[in-house]
Amino acid sequence: MNIILLGPPGAGKGTQARKLVDERNMVQLSTGDMLRAARTSGTEMGKKVAAVMDRGDLVTDEIVIGLIREQLESDQGGGGYIFDGFPRTLAQADALGRLLVDMGENLDCVIEMQVDDDALVARITARATCGDCGEVYNDLTKPIPADQKCTNCGSSNFQRRADDNEDSLRTRLLAYYKQTSPLIGYYYAKGDLKSVNGLASMDDVADSISEALA
Repeated sequence: MNIILLGPPGAGKGTQARKLVDERNMVQLSTGDMLRAARTSGTEMGKKVAAVMDRGDLVTDEIVIGLIREQLESDQGGGGYIFDGFPRTLAQADALGRLLVDMGENLDCVIEMQVDDDALVARITARATCGDCGEVYNDLTKPIPADQKCTNCGSSNFQRRADDNEDSLRTRLLAYYKQTSPLIGYYYAKGDLKSVNGLASMDDVADSISEALA
Protein backbone atom coordinates (compact mmCIF):
# COMPACT_ATOMS: atom_id res chain seq x y z
CA MET A 1 0.00 0.00 0.00
CA ASN A 2 1.34 3.42 -1.00
CA ILE A 3 -0.05 6.52 0.71
CA ILE A 4 0.47 10.27 0.98
CA LEU A 5 0.15 12.16 4.26
CA LEU A 6 -1.08 15.72 3.75
CA GLY A 7 -1.31 18.39 6.40
CA PRO A 8 0.19 21.70 7.51
CA PRO A 9 3.42 22.00 9.50
CA GLY A 10 3.00 20.49 12.94
CA ALA A 11 -0.06 18.41 12.08
CA GLY A 12 1.78 15.26 13.16
CA LYS A 13 2.57 13.68 9.80
CA GLY A 14 5.99 12.50 10.91
CA THR A 15 4.66 10.97 14.12
CA GLN A 16 1.95 9.04 12.30
CA ALA A 17 4.37 7.97 9.59
CA ARG A 18 6.65 6.41 12.22
CA LYS A 19 3.70 4.49 13.68
CA LEU A 20 2.83 3.15 10.23
CA VAL A 21 6.45 2.12 9.72
CA ASP A 22 6.44 0.22 13.01
CA GLU A 23 3.01 -1.36 12.66
CA ARG A 24 2.76 -2.05 8.92
CA ASN A 25 6.40 -2.40 7.86
CA MET A 26 6.00 0.56 5.51
CA VAL A 27 8.88 2.75 4.35
CA GLN A 28 8.70 6.48 5.08
CA LEU A 29 9.94 8.59 2.20
CA SER A 30 10.67 11.98 3.73
CA THR A 31 11.99 14.49 1.21
CA GLY A 32 14.32 16.08 3.74
CA ASP A 33 15.73 12.74 4.88
CA MET A 34 16.26 11.59 1.29
CA LEU A 35 18.10 14.77 0.37
CA ARG A 36 20.38 14.59 3.41
CA ALA A 37 21.15 10.93 2.73
CA ALA A 38 21.75 11.53 -0.97
CA ARG A 39 24.11 14.41 -0.30
CA THR A 40 26.57 12.14 1.49
CA SER A 41 25.96 8.97 -0.56
CA GLY A 42 28.60 9.54 -3.24
CA THR A 43 26.20 8.39 -5.99
CA GLU A 44 25.72 10.37 -9.19
CA MET A 45 22.35 11.59 -7.94
CA GLY A 46 23.92 12.41 -4.59
CA LYS A 47 26.58 14.52 -6.31
CA LYS A 48 23.83 16.46 -8.11
CA VAL A 49 22.04 17.06 -4.83
CA ALA A 50 25.24 18.19 -3.09
CA ALA A 51 26.11 20.59 -5.92
CA VAL A 52 22.67 22.19 -5.86
CA MET A 53 22.56 22.50 -2.07
CA ASP A 54 26.12 23.81 -1.86
CA ARG A 55 25.12 26.60 -4.26
CA GLY A 56 22.21 27.41 -1.98
CA ASP A 57 19.71 26.66 -4.75
CA LEU A 58 16.42 24.81 -4.37
CA VAL A 59 16.50 21.16 -5.38
CA THR A 60 14.42 20.68 -8.52
CA ASP A 61 11.35 18.48 -8.76
CA GLU A 62 13.25 16.35 -11.27
CA ILE A 63 15.93 15.53 -8.70
CA VAL A 64 13.39 14.71 -5.99
CA ILE A 65 11.49 12.43 -8.36
CA GLY A 66 14.81 10.80 -9.23
CA LEU A 67 15.47 10.11 -5.55
CA ILE A 68 12.00 8.63 -5.14
CA ARG A 69 12.57 6.44 -8.18
CA GLU A 70 15.80 5.13 -6.61
CA GLN A 71 13.92 4.28 -3.43
CA LEU A 72 11.17 2.45 -5.31
CA GLU A 73 13.74 0.55 -7.35
CA SER A 74 15.49 -0.56 -4.16
CA ASP A 75 12.38 -2.66 -3.47
CA GLN A 76 12.64 -2.27 0.30
CA GLY A 77 9.04 -1.25 0.82
CA GLY A 78 7.53 -4.61 1.66
CA GLY A 79 4.57 -2.93 3.36
CA GLY A 80 4.41 -0.04 0.91
CA TYR A 81 5.57 3.57 0.98
CA ILE A 82 4.53 6.69 2.87
CA PHE A 83 5.18 9.94 1.00
CA ASP A 84 5.82 12.55 3.70
CA GLY A 85 6.50 16.12 2.58
CA PHE A 86 6.03 15.30 -1.10
CA PRO A 87 4.18 16.25 -3.21
CA ARG A 88 3.79 19.87 -2.20
CA THR A 89 2.46 21.27 -5.49
CA LEU A 90 0.15 20.19 -8.29
CA ALA A 91 3.12 19.83 -10.64
CA GLN A 92 4.81 17.49 -8.16
CA ALA A 93 1.59 15.51 -7.75
CA ASP A 94 1.40 15.00 -11.52
CA ALA A 95 5.06 13.97 -11.63
CA LEU A 96 4.62 11.50 -8.78
CA GLY A 97 1.55 10.02 -10.45
CA ARG A 98 3.47 9.48 -13.69
CA LEU A 99 6.37 7.90 -11.82
CA LEU A 100 4.13 5.45 -9.97
CA VAL A 101 2.46 4.40 -13.22
CA ASP A 102 5.86 4.00 -14.84
CA MET A 103 7.04 1.84 -11.93
CA GLY A 104 3.90 -0.30 -11.97
CA GLU A 105 2.87 1.06 -8.56
CA ASN A 106 -0.45 2.46 -7.30
CA LEU A 107 -1.35 5.34 -5.03
CA ASP A 108 -3.82 3.73 -2.66
CA CYS A 109 -4.84 6.58 -0.37
CA VAL A 110 -4.18 10.22 0.49
CA ILE A 111 -4.73 11.05 4.16
CA GLU A 112 -5.49 14.68 4.93
CA MET A 113 -4.77 15.56 8.56
CA GLN A 114 -7.21 18.39 9.25
CA VAL A 115 -6.37 20.97 11.91
CA ASP A 116 -7.65 24.22 13.39
CA ASP A 117 -4.95 26.86 12.96
CA ASP A 118 -5.27 28.46 16.39
CA ALA A 119 -5.24 25.10 18.16
CA LEU A 120 -2.28 23.99 16.05
CA VAL A 121 -0.27 27.09 16.93
CA ALA A 122 -0.98 26.52 20.63
CA ARG A 123 0.14 22.91 20.34
CA ILE A 124 3.29 23.52 18.33
CA THR A 125 4.61 26.39 20.45
CA ALA A 126 4.57 23.89 23.33
CA ARG A 127 6.48 21.24 21.36
CA ALA A 128 9.89 19.76 22.17
CA THR A 129 11.79 16.82 20.73
CA CYS A 130 14.52 14.48 21.86
CA GLY A 131 17.64 15.55 20.01
CA ASP A 132 18.93 11.96 19.94
CA CYS A 133 15.97 9.83 18.81
CA GLY A 134 13.39 12.37 17.62
CA GLU A 135 10.68 11.43 20.15
CA VAL A 136 8.14 14.28 20.33
CA TYR A 137 6.96 15.86 23.58
CA ASN A 138 4.44 18.61 24.31
CA ASP A 139 3.99 20.76 27.40
CA LEU A 140 0.20 20.36 27.10
CA THR A 141 -0.34 16.75 26.10
CA LYS A 142 2.92 14.83 26.65
CA PRO A 143 5.28 16.74 28.94
CA ILE A 144 8.98 16.00 29.21
CA PRO A 145 9.32 13.46 32.07
CA ALA A 146 10.07 14.82 35.52
CA ASP A 147 13.44 13.03 35.52
CA GLN A 148 14.35 14.87 32.28
CA LYS A 149 15.01 11.60 30.46
CA CYS A 150 13.49 10.59 27.13
CA THR A 151 11.06 7.69 27.56
CA ASN A 152 12.29 6.20 24.29
CA CYS A 153 16.08 6.38 24.55
CA GLY A 154 16.92 7.82 27.97
CA SER A 155 18.62 10.92 26.59
CA SER A 156 18.35 14.32 28.28
CA ASN A 157 19.01 16.18 25.04
CA PHE A 158 15.65 17.95 24.60
CA GLN A 159 15.34 20.62 21.93
CA ARG A 160 12.84 23.21 20.74
CA ARG A 161 12.85 24.53 17.19
CA ALA A 162 13.68 28.21 16.91
CA ASP A 163 10.83 28.65 14.42
CA ASP A 164 8.23 27.02 16.69
CA ASN A 165 6.86 30.44 17.61
CA GLU A 166 3.55 32.00 16.61
CA ASP A 167 4.84 34.43 13.98
CA SER A 168 6.93 31.79 12.20
CA LEU A 169 4.12 29.24 12.37
CA ARG A 170 1.58 31.64 10.89
CA THR A 171 3.98 32.32 8.03
CA ARG A 172 4.54 28.59 7.45
CA LEU A 173 0.79 27.92 7.55
CA LEU A 174 0.15 30.64 4.97
CA ALA A 175 2.78 29.13 2.68
CA TYR A 176 1.18 25.70 3.09
CA TYR A 177 -2.30 26.92 2.23
CA LYS A 178 -1.08 28.84 -0.81
CA GLN A 179 1.14 26.08 -2.19
CA THR A 180 -0.05 22.71 -0.95
CA SER A 181 -3.73 22.94 -0.07
CA PRO A 182 -4.77 22.75 -3.76
CA LEU A 183 -3.67 19.10 -3.54
CA ILE A 184 -6.69 18.43 -1.31
CA GLY A 185 -9.06 19.25 -4.16
CA TYR A 186 -6.83 17.46 -6.65
CA TYR A 187 -6.88 14.16 -4.79
CA TYR A 188 -10.55 14.55 -3.78
CA ALA A 189 -11.46 14.77 -7.44
CA LYS A 190 -9.49 11.59 -8.09
CA GLY A 191 -11.36 9.79 -5.29
CA ASP A 192 -8.15 9.18 -3.32
CA LEU A 193 -8.68 11.58 -0.40
CA LYS A 194 -9.72 10.66 3.13
CA SER A 195 -9.66 13.11 6.04
CA VAL A 196 -8.92 12.62 9.73
CA ASN A 197 -8.88 14.97 12.72
CA GLY A 198 -5.21 15.80 13.09
CA LEU A 199 -5.72 17.45 16.49
CA ALA A 200 -7.09 14.35 18.21
CA SER A 201 -4.81 12.38 20.51
CA MET A 202 -1.91 10.57 18.87
CA ASP A 203 -3.58 7.19 19.31
CA ASP A 204 -6.97 8.42 18.08
CA VAL A 205 -5.37 9.86 14.95
CA ALA A 206 -3.59 6.53 14.38
CA ASP A 207 -6.88 4.67 14.76
CA SER A 208 -8.58 7.02 12.27
CA ILE A 209 -5.80 6.47 9.76
CA SER A 210 -6.07 2.70 10.19
CA GLU A 211 -9.80 2.92 9.52
CA ALA A 212 -9.17 5.03 6.43
CA LEU A 213 -6.70 2.46 5.11
CA ALA A 214 -8.90 -0.57 5.86
